[in-house]
Amino acid sequence: MAPDVAEQRAVNKLRKSYARPLADLIGKTLADAFAKQGFASTELVTRWADIVGADIAAHSEPMRIQWPHTSGTEPPEPATLVLRVEGPAAIEIQHLSGVIVERVNRFFGWQAVARVALRQAPLARRSARQQRPVADSAAAERISAAMTDISDDNLRAALGRLGAAIKRT
Repeated sequence: MAPDVAEQRAVNKLRKSYARPLADLIGKTLADAFAKQGFASTELVTRWADIVGADIAAHSEPMRIQWPHTSGTEPPEPATLVLRVEGPAAIEIQHLSGVIVERVNRFFGWQAVARVALRQAPLARRSARQQRPVADSAAAERISAAMTDISDDNLRAALGRLGAAIKRT
């Protein structure tokens, strides 16, 4: 075999393809999208529950960081962290804003955020919906059989299912 062919095969063997994590493939795209919202890195959003705690993270999520317009002053002035908050929890989150600022700044390692602004809106991420309990078909049939004065079979069956559901709770 010629030396060029052997060399080529050796190089090809070194370049094995492998599965790459999705984060490696879309990291640049996400970084650009987060940068437009004022985030220096994606970690504030992706690790929100770790940074502020599960109780606060359950009712809020970071939307953007608004940096003040400055002419290159050193160090930069602290920013405003804008949070999306569920309506009923907004007052509690407002009272915890000092804690949030302290925890976010501890995460960054410097006085990055000075205040928190709240926007009341449904959270973008939602936990999975609870599964509906399975209806007890035997109880529904017993209840519908007891309703002899209802002539419509579909109505009687629907009322039987309703009665079984009410009894279950």
